[in-house]
Amino acid sequence: MNRSNSIITIIGEFIIFNATVFSHLIKIRKRFPEIIKQMKRIGYDSLPLIAVTSAFTGLVTSVQASYQTSGYIPSSLIGVLVGKSTMIELAPVLTGLVLAGKVGASIAAEIGSMKVSEQLDAMETMAIDPVDYLYLPRIIAGFVIFPLLTIFANFIGIFSAFFLSVFKYNINAFSFFNNMKEFFLPSDLWGGLIKSIFFGLIVTAVGCFAGSKADKGAEGVGKVTTLTVVYSSILILIMDFIVAAILFGGLK
Repeated sequence: MNRSNSIITIIGEFIIFNATVFSHLIKIRKRFPEIIKQMKRIGYDSLPLIAVTSAFTGLVTSVQASYQTSGYIPSSLIGVLVGKSTMIELAPVLTGLVLAGKVGASIAAEIGSMKVSEQLDAMETMAIDPVDYLYLPRIIAGFVIFPLLTIFANFIGIFSAFFLSVFKYNINAFSFFNNMKEFFLPSDLWGGLIKSIFFGLIVTAVGCFAGSKADKGAEGVGKVTTLTVVYSSILILIMDFIVAAILFGGLK
């Protein structure tokens, strides 16, 4: 019973935390330089990691599509399978999970260190609100950058699958993209981008919230960093289902 109450308390505190952060949106212009800084940190600094992850995801998708469809559908339709699976599911979800480990953990460790060293208390003493100075810029940056990183992941994943399909499986290059275009639906792209927006909010909000709850010195910082990755990953998968069910008719 106490465990249930604890979980409900944490959920309630998380909801209140996010409501407090978004109530400070009127101060967003004042924090624009910090938002740009966080966008660079979350986005630009993550490009190599996303590129490697997306490239090998595209290669694996091409291999699996060729293997699983052999004898069932024409090989020229592999581009369709790669395009749809990458845009709808693989690019946004894998980008979110990878950044939960990189960005979410980094945010939690940074803010957690500030909490246990009493820097957050010092800010409040100097009339600096940590909500709009620390949390808001990171959450807004995640909201903006995650969809852009997902587009980048789409590009890298699809083109890596294209090169493997053409050079290993002898699929016609024109057919690969032409069939992808013929079966493309705007909802394929927009569905993945909408998911990525929610994933960006989840990763940054959980990181900020967990960091603000750190205690017990270095041990506490390590704990909230781990919990950030775990809870962000779980919430990403839950949100993936919810958004997919709503957008693609699963709840009809």
